[in-house]
Amino acid sequence: MLVTGAGSGIGRCTAHELASLGARVALIGRQSGPLEQTAAEIAEDGGQCAVFRCNIRKEKLVQDVIAAILEQFGQIDGLVNNAGGQFPAPLAQIGKKGWDAVIETNLTGGFLMARECYTQWMADHGGAIVNIVADMWMGMPGMGHSGAARAGMVNFTETAAAEWGPSGVRVNAVAPGWIASSGLDTYPEAMKKVIRTLPRHVPLGRLGHEAEVSAAIVFLLSEAAAFINGACLRVDGGAPNARRHWPLNSPSPAASSQGFTGFHRASPPALFSGDED
Repeated sequence: MLVTGAGSGIGRCTAHELASLGARVALIGRQSGPLEQTAAEIAEDGGQCAVFRCNIRKEKLVQDVIAAILEQFGQIDGLVNNAGGQFPAPLAQIGKKGWDAVIETNLTGGFLMARECYTQWMADHGGAIVNIVADMWMGMPGMGHSGAARAGMVNFTETAAAEWGPSGVRVNAVAPGWIASSGLDTYPEAMKKVIRTLPRHVPLGRLGHEAEVSAAIVFLLSEAAAFINGACLRVDGGAPNARRHWPLNSPSPAASSQGFTGFHRASPPALFSGDED
């Protein structure tokens, strides 16, 4: 199993879950430090993994890393296209350089990883691909570059499901909503103020957990999802279904519960340690 962006957040959690289930996991990312930390955790927990550095925006590097993984592992049964990144900014303030960087990371890089897994192995042996997108339905104000890239990845998912399905390759997507991971602490203070208000806009009254996303990913990779192809599974607490004309009441204790916190090494964001604004 391959997981990109495995050094933190959802990717780290997913790598742990796959390893705990007996998979050999290739941890892929740009920086070796976070990947080595994830690898050390997995080894300590009794799992098997290997670290592969790669900038997924570079075609030749992607081709080479897939070849290296095949040489070491001998097969590629599944790919989790999780690596991504963006920065908050209104459209009018996004330059071409910033736009291109986000599109290349969140769309082009995922395409290159999927294509190489398919052409180098899955076309002849089958497999499963899960592309991680985002809650970008009806637009993504403040992160329009990421919204455009994620919407493109959903369409790529649907196209690849049709083109690669006859080879026994299933291609699906998971769209996380607002997830309480340590990555939230990396945003500027102005954005953190907005983030603290997000639970009140979710029908379930809370943010999601990394383990709730990784569970969906692992399900789509598994044999239990053998007839699911071209789908996008939302893990967002129903946030896109909220409407301005239908006020959300204060959630009951059950709705605002901790949810599924199944990741024993989770690192909750520090920004929620105090009162919400």
